[in-house]
Amino acid sequence: MTTYRVHSFAAPVLVAMTMLACEQPAPAPEPAEPAPAAEPQVSTRTVAPPASTPHWGYEGDTGPSVWGGLSPDFSACAEGSHQSPVDIAAWKSETVPDLRASFSAAALRIVHHEHMADAINNGHTIQVNYTEGDTLDVGDASYELLQYHFHAPSEHTLNGQHFPMEMHMVHKASDGSLAVIGVFIEEGAHNAAFDPVWSNLPREKSVETHFQNVTVNVDDLLPKGHATYRYDGSLTTPPCSEGVKWFVMTEPIQLSPDQIAAFTALIDGNNRPVQPLNDRSIVTDAVDTES
Repeated sequence: MTTYRVHSFAAPVLVAMTMLACEQPAPAPEPAEPAPAAEPQVSTRTVAPPASTPHWGYEGDTGPSVWGGLSPDFSACAEGSHQSPVDIAAWKSETVPDLRASFSAAALRIVHHEHMADAINNGHTIQVNYTEGDTLDVGDASYELLQYHFHAPSEHTLNGQHFPMEMHMVHKASDGSLAVIGVFIEEGAHNAAFDPVWSNLPREKSVETHFQNVTVNVDDLLPKGHATYRYDGSLTTPPCSEGVKWFVMTEPIQLSPDQIAAFTALIDGNNRPVQPLNDRSIVTDAVDTES
C-alpha cells in the first residue's frame, strides 16, 4: 500500500491562488444586441357590402356603359355632364401661375401618424381607410383624407395615354364636399414607401386587414413636386356624384414591375373610360406646361 503525504507548505499556496482568482476583474459583458423592430401585427375582419347597393363592375352587363341604369341613385353616371375621369391634354391645359381666379391655391398639409390604417379588397380596388386622415387645404376649405385606392390601368389619361396604375386620395370637408388627389404611377424603381401595404395586400374580397406597429407617412407616397392639373369632376365609380374637386399631379411616382404585378394579380382593368370634357377647362400650376 502506497501512502501519499501532503507537505505543510501546500495549503498557504492554494489559499493565495484562490484569493488571486477571486480578485480578477469580471470579463466585460457582451454588447447587447439592438432590440428588433416590432413586427407588424395583422388582424382581419369580414366587411359585408351594403345589401341595398346594386352590384356593379367593369365589364359585361354591370360595366360602366350601364351604370346609370342599375339604380336611380346612379343616374349621374349616364346623365352627368361633368364626369370623371378625363383625358388631360397637356398642351391644351391652361397654365395659370396664380390660380386664385379659378381655383384657390391648394396646399398639402401632412400629419404624421404612428399607426397604419385598414386595407380592404372590396372587389373593385384595394382601398386603405383612415380614421384620422391627413389634410388637404384648398383656400379656406379643409378636407380630411378618408382613404386612398388604386386603379390599373390609370383612369385619367395624359395626352391620350394610360399609365400602368393610378392612385386616388379621397378627401372630405365638413360640409360633405369632396376633393381627390390623383397620382399617376409608372413602372420604375422599387418604392419602399408602399411596402407596409404591399406586403399584406388583402387577397380575399370583403376582408379588412388592420395593421399595427407600422408607421406610414402619406407624404412619402406622393411625388416630390406637387404641381397639379385641376378641374371640376365627379366620382369615377357609382354613384358618379359630381362637384368633386380634382387635383391630378403632373409628376408620376414609380412602382417596380413586381409591385405593379402584385396589385394586378388581384385587381386589374378597374378603370372607367374617360368622359367628355364638355364645357370644362383644365388648369395647371405646372410652369413647364405649354399653353
